[in-house]
Amino acid sequence: MAVTTKITLRDLSRIAVFAAIIAALTFPGAIPLGTGVPITLQTLGVMLAGVVLGGYRGALAVTLYEVLGLVGLPIFAEHSSGFAVLAGPSAGFLIGFIPGAFVTGLIARANRGKLSVFRTILGTIIGGIAVVYAIGIPVMAANLHVDLITATGYITPFLTGDFIKVALTVVIAFGLHRAYPKAFKN
Repeated sequence: MAVTTKITLRDLSRIAVFAAIIAALTFPGAIPLGTGVPITLQTLGVMLAGVVLGGYRGALAVTLYEVLGLVGLPIFAEHSSGFAVLAGPSAGFLIGFIPGAFVTGLIARANRGKLSVFRTILGTIIGGIAVVYAIGIPVMAANLHVDLITATGYITPFLTGDFIKVALTVVIAFGLHRAYPKAFKN
């Protein structure tokens, strides 16, 4: 499969829309857990960006979202923004969102962009959960000054919600695909 990196005006608009969707998913509120990493719906947006836009464009959407937050728009969890978030416990998860969307898209759209339930579930679990956690947990451990075992224990409350987000991603993506298949064209 040839990977095209040509970005069209249509691609730019879709990237911007998904950056806005991820930002909007922070506004229903965050559930603080005392670790400095709240439960939010951001990862749902990250997973959807990867599935709908594909790996490359999904990662660009997440990157745009993060750049906007870093330059001062209050679109991160708990309406935070700026570079100070990179010193906090959730920094690694934010960083992990970019490769998470990329991997999600690569796996979900592996068969020439054709969706399958299996690949979508696999992509969202590997990219949207495993990749994000693989980057997020060590950074959280470092920023909280705890060992990796302790930091890994802190994420246990997130797992149920993350698997619900996987299911929601599949339902939303396939509903969108049925209603608007052009959204999935690269």
